[in-house]
Amino acid sequence: VRGFASCDFDLIRLGNESRKSGCDQHECSIESKPHAVDLLLTQKMKDGSTRIGKLNFADLAGSEKIKKTGAKGSTLDEAKKINQSLSALGNVINALSASGKAHVPFRDSKLTLVLRDSLGGNTKTTLVVTCSPHKFNQEETI
Repeated sequence: VRGFASCDFDLIRLGNESRKSGCDQHECSIESKPHAVDLLLTQKMKDGSTRIGKLNFADLAGSEKIKKTGAKGSTLDEAKKINQSLSALGNVINALSASGKAHVPFRDSKLTLVLRDSLGGNTKTTLVVTCSPHKFNQEETI
């Protein structure tokens, strides 16, 4: 990439369009989508040296309450995988924040392995959380 303006965001758009989604029992307009992680690698040459930058865009799925959503079949399998990867992410964050703990379980999930540099490397990370204000989702939000 020669600059941010030269990025081809069509690739990110294509990845988003190819994400599978499922409907829950309440409304088919409410979709259950898996995680999406887009990686952007940049390279900068200065004085003959090379500097590489890595930018992760992660859109994480919310946890799924199976009884609440009524997920079945492949949607149920996807919900289980989402919950397992979010649990693994929580374990990694807990291990990183605990003092004196030697092992951080990055390899417990593909998600945590891909986001390893963002979670435990020499990086700057920003987290944006969106929560539902609806009473129906109060238990998961608080």
